[in-house]
Amino acid sequence: MERLNPTDIANLHEYELERPDFRSRIIALKSRRRVPLGPLMTLVFENRDTVRFQVQEMLRVERIVQPDRVQHELDVYNELLPGPGEVAATLFIEITEQPRIQEILDGFIGLDEPGRVALVAGERRYPALFAPGQSREDRISAVHYIRFALGDEGRRSLAAGREAALEVAQGDYRARQVLSRDTVEELVRDLG
Repeated sequence: MERLNPTDIANLHEYELERPDFRSRIIALKSRRRVPLGPLMTLVFENRDTVRFQVQEMLRVERIVQPDRVQHELDVYNELLPGPGEVAATLFIEITEQPRIQEILDGFIGLDEPGRVALVAGERRYPALFAPGQSREDRISAVHYIRFALGDEGRRSLAAGREAALEVAQGDYRARQVLSRDTVEELVRDLG
């Protein structure tokens, strides 16, 4: 997927003018790309539009206008975009019980080990590849950036309409969610 560059980014004034329509479009787009994975996890598949929205919102909130700082934000957020043959996502561990946040998060230590989270396309499991730095031996973040390397075989399986699902198996937490047709169509577009 082509990386974002400064010419893809509207200045703050232009963005304020386009923001209502762009935001509505992104909300609709994310609804097709958001997948609940059990009671505590949600995964959102990222693409250029979702990442551009995140960059624009960060620039807006932080009032960033300096070209070098804009480029820095692009460099950071471009890491969320998938490479060739991949789909990429942000995985959220969503805990609403304030007093239990750390206890619940501790139960997810090791989530980033191979095979704990996978995308199943047809008969094949594609393990999530976690970006480094989101967990340690004794701590884990509530937000993770992951990729699934599907390649041509995975793309063909998705395009053929075979069942696709996300699975997680970490300690006592187990979940499986079949992907909607809309989500699968989005992933096929991402894979080109």
